[in-house]
Amino acid sequence: MKETVVKEPKGKAPKAGGEAILPQLGFVGMLRWAWRQLTSMRTALLLLLLLAVAAVPGSLFPQRPSAPAEVTQYLKDNPASGPVMDWFKLFDVYSSPWFAAIYLLLFTSLVGCVLPRAKIHWKAMRSAPPRTPKRLSRLAEYGTVTIPADSGIDAETAVKDAAAILKSRRYRVDVRDLDTERPSVGAEIGFLKEVGNLVFHTAMIGVLAAIALSGLFGYSGQRVLVEGETFVNTLTGYDTFTPGANFSDGRLSPYSAQLERLVVKYDRSTEAHYGQPLDFNATLKIKEGPGAEAETTTLKVNEPVAIGGTNLYLVGNGYAPIVTVKDGDGNIAFQGPVITIPTDGAYTSLMVIKVPDAKPKQLGFVGFFLPTALIDDKGVAFGSDPDPFNPQLNLNAYTGDLGLDNGVPRNVYTLDTSEMTEINSRNQHAGGIVLVPGQTFTLPEGNGSISFDGIKRFAALDIRHDPGQVYILVFALLALAGLMMSLFLNRRRVWIRTGNHPDGRTMVEFGLLARGEDHRLAGEYAAINKALHAQWLVPLDTPGQNSEQATSSDSAEVDSESSVTEPTDSAQGVTAASKDL
Repeated sequence: MKETVVKEPKGKAPKAGGEAILPQLGFVGMLRWAWRQLTSMRTALLLLLLLAVAAVPGSLFPQRPSAPAEVTQYLKDNPASGPVMDWFKLFDVYSSPWFAAIYLLLFTSLVGCVLPRAKIHWKAMRSAPPRTPKRLSRLAEYGTVTIPADSGIDAETAVKDAAAILKSRRYRVDVRDLDTERPSVGAEIGFLKEVGNLVFHTAMIGVLAAIALSGLFGYSGQRVLVEGETFVNTLTGYDTFTPGANFSDGRLSPYSAQLERLVVKYDRSTEAHYGQPLDFNATLKIKEGPGAEAETTTLKVNEPVAIGGTNLYLVGNGYAPIVTVKDGDGNIAFQGPVITIPTDGAYTSLMVIKVPDAKPKQLGFVGFFLPTALIDDKGVAFGSDPDPFNPQLNLNAYTGDLGLDNGVPRNVYTLDTSEMTEINSRNQHAGGIVLVPGQTFTLPEGNGSISFDGIKRFAALDIRHDPGQVYILVFALLALAGLMMSLFLNRRRVWIRTGNHPDGRTMVEFGLLARGEDHRLAGEYAAINKALHAQWLVPLDTPGQNSEQATSSDSAEVDSESSVTEPTDSAQGVTAASKDL
């Protein structure tokens, strides 16, 4: 017997006990292994889950691009944990290096998964169907047809007829062995199933790329417009503004939008829903540019207005009482509408008025506005309806330092009274300030007066420029279409073999095999069986008759290798047939 000598690697002593020595990967081998791990479908799914988990802190903690004041307050309230969280970029989650790393790895993993699979599938689509198995009877679905001798159809004609039938059913066919005694045809269908799978994953890559495009070049902002005011699309025109990573103010289209009127329709016909809002209509006069003609359009909830590459959304509304404040010197220190914050369905609204230009002392007012005020049995006013049937202002007045001159950002909807003195309230001798339209209240101690001049409505607008929005929609629809294709289409293979019997009959056998689970394979078998019988005008056998025919000695003579003598759909037979493929 010839012995095989295994040489040990140079510089390494053989291990005791005859243990195998694994070869070293080396640097290139390690890179190849890392690439295969990254581009596996398991890794892609893991990264997708990790991306979802990584986005959670963006919902739990305030984010610096959208709420810088809240981040500052959070750091102030949490001096121990706040700086640590800030170091980990938990207040800038979506622009953090670790979030970007997960995003890019997911993108790379999907690309690495799709490209090799697409190449393999392209080769499979261009290649001929697999060779005809020797024993078709071992396939999942199997049947035979016997063509009478007087029909004039030989084996070659029969196999061509069978190929034509399969072509009519959209199979890709390959006729083979025509120069032999037993010609056959192989057919395959269902390549669109894998195409759908590839389309789905490619569309997911497109969605990620479109989201990245929006994050780089998009922007969003908010603006509250009172009736009669105009918004101009400049950086100073926004109340809050969130730019993309590669944003430049040159991308802002110089359009303008004026809020002419905001109409809110309430339910007045049903008792159960009386006073609930039914519709919001904001009439806007828009201009595409400084010299463009003005156009009037209507803005509704969920019906944005598109202009200058942006969409204007109506996201809120409320009342803006018009007040005039005169200081102790008799000068008008403040005049105009004041934005209020609705707190309930009756539009009971909180309001704050800051008058930093009042002399000799700064003035501040805090209270609430009632569109329809009623008085309870304790003498306390409350709101009863969202329409302004009986509007009323209820305010407390303060004098002192508003805290606006120390450079610290302040919320315009809150009043810091720590450095101020209360001069009007229900607890003071002078009482609280209660005003209806047209009334004026004189402040005590010569601090001036406040007048309630009228009411306007305001609309809260959300302005967004999202360059990837259309692409996201297109890729999402493609992903849905690809998913439907991969779920509902099936990959099938069919083989049909014919042969001439010595007595002149033509014997036909055929079998079907599914790639994966296919609950409709039996139905496809029945359709092909019926089509073959109809093609050669052969009566369709019952299942019992077909079984007898499959085991008859005549069929055995056609295929001496038992191709039609052992019909079975057992799992063992299907496995054996799959190995033949």
